[in-house]
Amino acid sequence: MKFFTDTADVDAIRELDDLGLVDGVTTNPSLVKKSGRDIIEVTKEICSFIDGPVSAEVLATEADTMIAEGRKLAEIAPNIAVKVPLTLDGLKACKVLSGEGHMVNVTLCFSATQALLAAKAGASFISPFIGRLDDMGIEGMELISDIRQIYDNYGFETEILAASIRTVNHAKEAALIGADVMTAPPAVIKAMAAHPLTDKGLDAFLSDASAAGLKIL
Repeated sequence: MKFFTDTADVDAIRELDDLGLVDGVTTNPSLVKKSGRDIIEVTKEICSFIDGPVSAEVLATEADTMIAEGRKLAEIAPNIAVKVPLTLDGLKACKVLSGEGHMVNVTLCFSATQALLAAKAGASFISPFIGRLDDMGIEGMELISDIRQIYDNYGFETEILAASIRTVNHAKEAALIGADVMTAPPAVIKAMAAHPLTDKGLDAFLSDASAAGLKIL
């Protein structure tokens, strides 16, 4: 499974990248707003040190303008994945942009039939939102499972990018089902390394090493 991090915070991305835990980055207008930076400027900086796909979202809702914005975003770097919403206009933009050789991430997916349409339109990634479905009392992981089965049935190459990952358990379940990618906030990715028994065991090892006067350097 590939790990993307869902943020426009450059320092947080660098920290995870130094740990070898970043295969790509996803951003959206809300995350860019939170960073307090210009969308082109911050996206260019992220692409300067991240080699994997970096999703940058269009701001328009009409297909022709989405296509124009997508082309401009794609000029930032060759690893840009243009992010478009799962609407009919977004699907049209996906078809055109993917046909031109650009990576396209179709976002705001909440049903398996939407995911099927995105694959037909040539999407590189489909982003089903797990947490937002959970908020409505709908099991978000069932959507990941349904999309996985449909894509496998027909050999679609669109990668399932599990989004709205809010917990370590979300990450585990997405991996068990077979999502190709997950995108999560930096805090969730770092939390995956934490376990109380790891901390307890490390404390015991360090205590014994100190008591024995053990040294390596």
